[in-house]
Amino acid sequence: MKASTFRLGINLWPPFLFSGIQVTDIAADYRHVRVELRMRPWNRNYVHTHFGGSLFAMTDPFWMLAVLRNLGRDYYVWDKSGSIDFIKPGRGTVWTEFRLDGPVLDEIRHATASGDKYLRWFENEIFDAQGEVVARVRKQVYIRRKPEARNRP
Repeated sequence: MKASTFRLGINLWPPFLFSGIQVTDIAADYRHVRVELRMRPWNRNYVHTHFGGSLFAMTDPFWMLAVLRNLGRDYYVWDKSGSIDFIKPGRGTVWTEFRLDGPVLDEIRHATASGDKYLRWFENEIFDAQGEVVARVRKQVYIRRKPEARNRP
């Protein structure tokens, strides 16, 4: 699927649409994604800051998606675990970016070449409009080369 088509679809996906989450940029090769969360009356908590679940949700599929799109159909790729550390209250529009580079993909290919599973942690920060860190998110991605792919060069 073209990145532009994916971007349109995920922005219309009800969990993102109704949470105020929007993918504002996605590279054609899926190696860079920028996501924003806009403050809405229905996504703020009792003290009028961003609901923590929305902050975590804005990071949910993107590391897994970037790895899957770059490794291709010869791999199983799933989200395995995740955590969020809230640093300061989030207000207004907050944003985060995901950047997947070639050396990380090489690391993953090497670690999975024999068919072993590989658990890789990825991290990113969520920022407010002033560029201050609102939260730090860690996601663990499960990666394994498919058995039928191991028999091919």
